[in-house]
Amino acid sequence: MAGIAARDHDDLRVFPGSASPALTAEICRILNIEPGLCEAWHFSEGNSFVRVLENVRGRDTYVIQTLSGSVNDQFMELLFWVDALRRASANAVTAVIPFFSYAKGDKKDEPRVSIRARVCADCLEVSGADRVLTMDLHAPQIQGFFRITVDHLYALPVLAQHFAEQVHEDWVIVAPDVGFGEQARRFGRALGIDYVVSEKTRTSHDEEAKALRIIGDVRGKTCLMVDDFVISGGTLITTADMLLEHGATDVFAAVSHGVLPGDAPAKIQASAIKRLVITDTVERRDGPLPDKVEVASVAPLFARAIHNIHHRTSVSELFEFSAGE
Repeated sequence: MAGIAARDHDDLRVFPGSASPALTAEICRILNIEPGLCEAWHFSEGNSFVRVLENVRGRDTYVIQTLSGSVNDQFMELLFWVDALRRASANAVTAVIPFFSYAKGDKKDEPRVSIRARVCADCLEVSGADRVLTMDLHAPQIQGFFRITVDHLYALPVLAQHFAEQVHEDWVIVAPDVGFGEQARRFGRALGIDYVVSEKTRTSHDEEAKALRIIGDVRGKTCLMVDDFVISGGTLITTADMLLEHGATDVFAAVSHGVLPGDAPAKIQASAIKRLVITDTVERRDGPLPDKVEVASVAPLFARAIHNIHHRTSVSELFEFSAGE
């Protein structure tokens, strides 16, 4: 982003939702603009209130709001931001959702359940969003739930770069399940190493999955587990133990969205995982992260995407690397 002058963004405004102030500030720093002036309140009875504090008439606007922690409050706040900007006569409103946590609800896999991701997509459209910019959806086909444009970024370039200098031929990528195998293959291609798959099963909604077996050979290998999000850390921890039982020498992990509520960071710190690298799509947690957890910033990716969208140039260049093209 070096060399981009502030005048290139005279009609661009980027606003922080209450869940993403730090990421927004860094994105705006890279774009060489000030964050948009706004305020949000969450009242004691549960209501939310937002207000835009500057003129946005005729401008392209972006509101950045991740969905983690108090997800329902954050999502309602996002809808109100979109509505407020639309009613203030913004030229275009883009909802930037670094972590779209309701993407887990992408299908009806039990009787009488809601397809939550589709409901959220409908709400964003009805509230007036022109576009959605997000990262590492749990199921990429969720883009098809929207009738508006969805730009889907990948954290893979950032995470792969974090490990690029230390990876060698004795490393192997580990996919958390068969469904993530294609993305694991892309990680492997980016780093020039092979991949294996950990087969797992989930029997309830307690956020814990049980690792069953490793499909592939990890004996004498350093394993890099990859996934789109980590909540309690239970799956990563049990998979790491299984990899070591199968002869792996060390286990690392790279995950796009690090939710890590409650005592999850302490569990990671006490686990066999040597290092966990996450991104800054989630920035508010119950406490500080432990030494084993490192944060790699995706602000440059989002800043470049916003710049390209604003100037009507290609966004695909940002994820060609992760697509293995």
